[in-house]
Formats: sequence, C-alpha cells, structure tokens
Amino acid sequence: MTDLDALTAELVDAAWRRGLAPEPQLTVSEWADRHRMLPTANAEPGPWRTARVPYLKDIMDALSVSSPVERVVFMKGAQTGGTEAGLNAIGYWIAHAPGLILAVWPSIDMVRRNSRTRIDPLIEGTPELRRKIATPRAKDPGNTVALKEFPGGALVMTGANSATGLRSTPARYLMLDEVDAFPADADDEGDPVALAVQRTVTFRGRRKILMISTPTLAGVSRIEKAFAESDQRRFHVPCPHCGTFQVLEWRGIAWPEGEPARAFYACQTCGGVIEEHDKPALLSAGEWRATAPGDGRTAGFHLSALYSPFESWGEIAIDFLASRKDPTRLKTWTNLKLGEPFEDRDTAPLAPDTLQARAEDWGELLPDGVAIVTAGVDVQDTWLAIEIVGWGLGEESWSLAYEAIHGDTARPEVWDALDRLLAQRFPHRRDVPPLPIAAVAIDSGGHRTGEVMTFSAARLNRRVWAIKGRGGPGVPPWPKRPPKARRAALAPVHIVGVDSIKSTLFARLRAGEPEGAGACHFPADRDYAWFGELVAERAVRKYTRGVARLEWVKDAGVRNEGLDTRVYATAALHGLYAAGWRLTDLAVRIKEAPRPRRSRHRP
Repeated sequence: MTDLDALTAELVDAAWRRGLAPEPQLTVSEWADRHRMLPTANAEPGPWRTARVPYLKDIMDALSVSSPVERVVFMKGAQTGGTEAGLNAIGYWIAHAPGLILAVWPSIDMVRRNSRTRIDPLIEGTPELRRKIATPRAKDPGNTVALKEFPGGALVMTGANSATGLRSTPARYLMLDEVDAFPADADDEGDPVALAVQRTVTFRGRRKILMISTPTLAGVSRIEKAFAESDQRRFHVPCPHCGTFQVLEWRGIAWPEGEPARAFYACQTCGGVIEEHDKPALLSAGEWRATAPGDGRTAGFHLSALYSPFESWGEIAIDFLASRKDPTRLKTWTNLKLGEPFEDRDTAPLAPDTLQARAEDWGELLPDGVAIVTAGVDVQDTWLAIEIVGWGLGEESWSLAYEAIHGDTARPEVWDALDRLLAQRFPHRRDVPPLPIAAVAIDSGGHRTGEVMTFSAARLNRRVWAIKGRGGPGVPPWPKRPPKARRAALAPVHIVGVDSIKSTLFARLRAGEPEGAGACHFPADRDYAWFGELVAERAVRKYTRGVARLEWVKDAGVRNEGLDTRVYATAALHGLYAAGWRLTDLAVRIKEAPRPRRSRHRP
C-alpha cells in the first residue's frame, strides 16, 4: 500500500466514524450562538449573541430536546426579543431535531407578512438552514409562503382564523405568536389555541409548545391565563450596591423633577441608584426564579420592557407621562412596557348625571382645539339620528350637535334633509376658514341598507361612507384594506370594529379629564336623555368554549342611538386616518393660527 493509499484509507475511516458519531446535544441558545445570523434589516445585524439578551437563554433552552419542559409561556413587554427567541427555536428544530413544526399567527395576512419578513430572512441568513430548504421556485411546492419542507419534517404556517390550517396536521413542535390577538373562535370550530395544541397530543412527552404574547385585558388575556397555570418565573437581578436580588418593577423607576429622560432605578432594599449604563451587568448576573409550584412540564416567564437592552428607562418614563391621562394609551403602555394585563374596570355602568354635570358652554364658535369635524348617522325606519363631533389633539372631542330627522327613511326627502345638514360648515375661534364635516359614517347594517348605500355612493367624494359594525376582539376601528362595492350604483361597505371604539370611549368617559388627550366635552344645552343613550351599554365578561371575552350589552328599556352615533363618528375619524389625514398636524396648525381681530366699535 502506498502512502497515498494509506492516507486515503485513513480519511475514509475518519469520515465513516464521524458519520456514526451521534449529533452533538446542543441547546437552542448554543445552536443560535453558533449558527444564527440576524439580517441587515435587524436593528443589530450580524451573528446572534445570547449574551446581548441573557434573559432569553433559559426560555430558549427550555425548548431544547434535552429539556423535560413541554410548554413554554412567555408573557412579555415590547422590545424584549420574544419573537427572535421563537425564530431561534424554529431554526434549531429544523437543523438539529427535525420534525413537523406548526407556527400560528393571528391571521392569514400575518402569516404572509411574517413568512416574508421573518422566516425567509431566517433561512437565507443561516447557512445551516439554507442547505436544508430548497430555494423557492415558482413550481416548487416544498418552499412556499405557508410551507417550508426540509429533511425529516416541514414548517407549516397558518393563521388562528383558519380552522382548516389548525386541524390538518399533527405536529411535534408548535409556536403560537401573539396569542392575545387570536380570535375567540376559528371558523366556529372552537378556541384556536386549543385546536392547535390538540395537533401535538400524539407527541406527548416529546412535544414543544411555545406561547408568546404581550397581554391585553386582565381576566380576558390568553397569555395571562396560561402564565397563571405555569411556575410563573420572574427574572431577578442583583443590586450593584447591596447585592439583593429583585424583580425590576415600575415602582422602582424614578427621575429628577421634570427630567424623565434621566430616569434611573432605585433599589427596593437599600435605595441605591442604579443607572441605565448598569443594565448590561444586571442582565448578565440575573437569574430566573419560579414563584409558583408548577407541574414541571410548563415553564412560564414574565418579562417587562424594563429589562430590554434596546429601550431605556428614560424612554419608557417619557411614554408613561404621555399616556397616563389617556386610559386607552395607558392600557397600551401597560401591555407593551410592563408586559402586564390591564386591569379591566369597564364592567361597571356609567351614570348619565355624572357626565351631564361636566357639560360646558363654549358658545357658537368652534373651540380652539377643534381641528377636524366628523359625523355619525344611525338609521331607523322612521328617523335618522346624527351626532356631529369635533376632534383635537390626542382625540380630545367636542359634541357639537345632535340632531334627529323624522320621517319615512325610505323616502328621498329625509335623505335630502340629511344632505343639507351634512353640508354645513362651522366657524372657528381661530383665524381659519369654517370647517366642513370632513367625513361621515352611516350605519348600513340594520335599517334601509339599500338607501344608505345609494346615498353614500353619490357622495363618496365627500367621504360619506356606508359602514357596518362588527363586535368581538381584534376587529380594528376601520378596515385596513378598502372594500369594494358589490355593484357600481352602490357604495362599498366598511366593516367597523365597534367593540374597540366603545372600550376606548368608555375608558375616556370614566377618566373624566377636563381637557387634553382623550377628554370628552359636552354642550350645556344637551338633555339628560341623550346622556342616558350615550352610556346605555356596558361590557360584560362572557365565555365562549372556555375563552373569556367582553361583550357589550344594552340596558333594557333604554335607547342607545347616542352611543351608536358617537361610535360611527369615531369610525369616520379612523377612516380619515386610513386616508392619510394627520390629526396632530392639523390640530397644531390651527392652534398656532391667530385669533381674528374684532373691532372695538359697533357698526
């Protein structure tokens, strides 16, 4: 045997032995540190570094095949890396422990978006994954928007609103992202979370389920419920002064008077000041500690944005000051920054006399703050109810008028009267031209649907929109995509999320702010009956197949046109947003306009 033959035999033998050797038992964090590359669109592109977000290590490693944990629940604030941790787990499963993976997002539209903006860059930027998944081609069924095949398995992606996608495939791995945005029911077949989890039962003992979400309302939030059923781990960090381990909480944030950008953290034990630049050392020395017994199979993690290396305490403090007086913005801040469900106090009824007591007299001219005027129209068989609302900075609102046009609404004279009413303009206190009604939303979902759609079709250039209200969670105040008319002579019908508008309105009414963002102003001459109509409904917590949701119900014997017209006028404002109108810019421009000069002498 020649030296070359001996060398060849040695290389073949070494390769054969490597082929027989078992795969190294990596954890998800180890795999990500070795192989994951963040795309250029990421805020910090390049190799993944778990050391940058050390609190994610235990979360990811619980999703490793060597971990006994089957279910991981991550209730989080924004900018904490939760979705990236989920992508690392998907990459690890594809490359290191292949099997069928089911990834679920709230809707099919989000599947398309996330497949393009998250999954494709994950694959393309990671050579170990790129080798296993075919390059997408027009005729290749193995690499599509909703399916990525690889040796030993496939990544199937679907929306929580598709029962077919949720019940079609058994899966060893399951990722549920933003579960609090999931619909309560998937095509009338039940809770989408339960349907998806059912796909993993044949892999019990070997399965991995990851639930990620920022929470929403307390008592309704899915992620809150799942976290409560876990061992409830919280990330403890040591004080650099006294060494006491503690959870970072909002009550520990403070700042010099008038300088929220300089916010710091005060140790809850010794009071020592911990500055923003101390955060990396805190995170590196931190550790997860369970605060509930748990069952050993479900690991729950809660993390607020106070831990985020990508957002400072000062930025969070500034956001808090901007949000604290507006209940709707405060809810969003609580969910996104603290990663906590917002305590729902919206189930108690509001008293009409409480609101009437706040009524004020601003005269015949529009108040200084009004920048946009919208109207909402409720249609009955024998009358139309109309509220005209002025809007200012931060959606501060003024109820400018409430009218009823009586008559058979199947006849044209009623609609002619409405047309004249909507054509009026409102003189302003500032030196600006009188403001027209910029947009109108008319309910087409109850009475006189044909008349409403015909009236709207002839006035679309004036932004007179036919709408239909839809209740339930997750329905936006205005559709993201413009609808199409069913026939040329009829207007398109815009689907309006009435529950979200009502929740915002009632939160603002309860706050009772005299002025500023979200404040609601009412004229002194408005009668008591109208205030009764405005608060004629209340939110009641109901359960559908075990899933809690808020449902708005009307008090018996009370009319609710006052509420409906306000909801529709608010929807019209959101329609203007969708059309590109910027309320903030308009409000600032009008507030900066001078007041008109008035002569001291009477004519």
